[in-house]
Amino acid sequence: FLFLVFYFIMIYSDYTGYPFPTAPPVDPFAKIRVDDCGKTKGCFRYGKPGCNAETCDYFLSYRRIGADVEFELSADTDGWVAVGFSSDKKMGGDDVMACVHDDNGRVRIQHFYNVGQWAKEIQRNPARDEEGVFENNRVTCRFKRPVYVPREETIVDLHLSWYYLFAWGPAIQGSITRHDIDSPPVSERVVSIYKYEDIFMPSAAYQTFSSPFCLLLIVALTFYLLMGTP
Repeated sequence: FLFLVFYFIMIYSDYTGYPFPTAPPVDPFAKIRVDDCGKTKGCFRYGKPGCNAETCDYFLSYRRIGADVEFELSADTDGWVAVGFSSDKKMGGDDVMACVHDDNGRVRIQHFYNVGQWAKEIQRNPARDEEGVFENNRVTCRFKRPVYVPREETIVDLHLSWYYLFAWGPAIQGSITRHDIDSPPVSERVVSIYKYEDIFMPSAAYQTFSSPFCLLLIVALTFYLLMGTP
């Protein structure tokens, strides 16, 4: 009898000590790899020459995975970062995917459609396998969306080539506001998801110093200083 009492005490102690199974650990957000740019995925970098997904003003990558395209976005902002798919280089009539940092610290993937200069949120969201993080004053996210979709105005087929519009900016209570710069960068030509390139676009400060006029001016000043004044 004493043995049975001891046995039940031991079982009860174990049960009360571990009333529920422990939850599986949550995988941290895997950092974006730039080594794969131009090889196994296409990339766009906007900012300082040599920047990566953690230092560019804006970064985008894309790669095909089966019937989906995986996108990775990151920008130097505490609000939102987005990519738009357009038939031209202008805002208006565009399918837009945005990663939005809300007041609870989460990063949500939302679907928008540009009506003129205004982005209207669309309830039908093609994104899946969504993940995002806000760290070091940067919004970074990763998601997939199907290559082929039923014919609809607000969602484009990604097997076709589109101009990519790149934008980022602040958010108020989880709602996006106007982008940070007046003229956000746009891909120079239409982008095909079947072609992987690593494209760098200098930000405004570096565009100024890389212009032909400025280079000529720098050469002239250098020559003047080397020759000395008369």
